[in-house]
Amino acid sequence: MAKTQFEIIEVLHQFPKAENAVYRKELCVVEWFGNGPKYDLRGWNEDHTKMTKGIILTEEELKELVEVAEGFLY
Repeated sequence: MAKTQFEIIEVLHQFPKAENAVYRKELCVVEWFGNGPKYDLRGWNEDHTKMTKGIILTEEELKELVEVAEGFLY
């Protein structure tokens, strides 16, 4: 199995960690396999060596998500 290649360029936000949780959800700018930076939302362990499944968004997709979310958030 090939090793996952990534570089966390910037951690934009860390969500509160659930009690007894191993992973903390973070919104980061990450470069995957040298394909340029993207916005990334997933769980990471403390030293960023292990991760959960997540989503990767372009800048346009993130803007659209924020716009859509503003329409239905209470």
